[in-house]
Amino acid sequence: MIRVLLADDQLLVRAGFRALLDAQPGIEVTGEAADGAQALALVRQLRPDIVLMDIRMPELDGLAATRRISEDPELAAVKVVMLTTFELDEYVFEAIRSGASGFLVKDTEPDELLRAVRAVVDGDALLSPGVTRRLIAEFAARSKEPAAAEGLAALTEREREVMALVGIGLSNEEIARRLVVSPLTAKTHVSRTMVKLGARDRAQLVVLAYESGLVRPGWLG
Repeated sequence: MIRVLLADDQLLVRAGFRALLDAQPGIEVTGEAADGAQALALVRQLRPDIVLMDIRMPELDGLAATRRISEDPELAAVKVVMLTTFELDEYVFEAIRSGASGFLVKDTEPDELLRAVRAVVDGDALLSPGVTRRLIAEFAARSKEPAAAEGLAALTEREREVMALVGIGLSNEEIARRLVVSPLTAKTHVSRTMVKLGARDRAQLVVLAYESGLVRPGWLG
């Protein structure tokens, strides 16, 4: 059973998401929060698998709440997906750096929302269709001079190659085609890389790829 916490200051938004999610087999909405402080308290109490977190909320905004969740070792298993009105919300970039596993626009199609919940719980990063490369390009434009890539020493050459491809926004299927391997092999390389680097999920792996200098601005073409 996938346990979901809804955090949004709009009651109608929460009600709509709850109705959709609760109707699905294998998914259960365990709680609702109207602000970031309440969301954080419920996460600590209920330990949901995933939080659908609005970026803009009173008391404590979704960005700050997400940062606190990601920084708490006891909440390492909790995944956060940010909810935003616009695909390139000004806070989405910082949300990924703060530990969010991705983001969805609030008018996401029901089928996409359900796929999203399952994908994030399985450890995949989630970005609305068509946004991945633009978000990464934005990250590249803002990235600082890369630090020494000491953390990459534990990776094999193939794992570095795979991490670089993740960093430029390729999916497991696209990586598999690029390297002429099976999608399962590509997924295995990505998973091993995340474990070695202590990355929470694929989104954080993208951040690490830029921060380590493995991927540089302009590689998107």
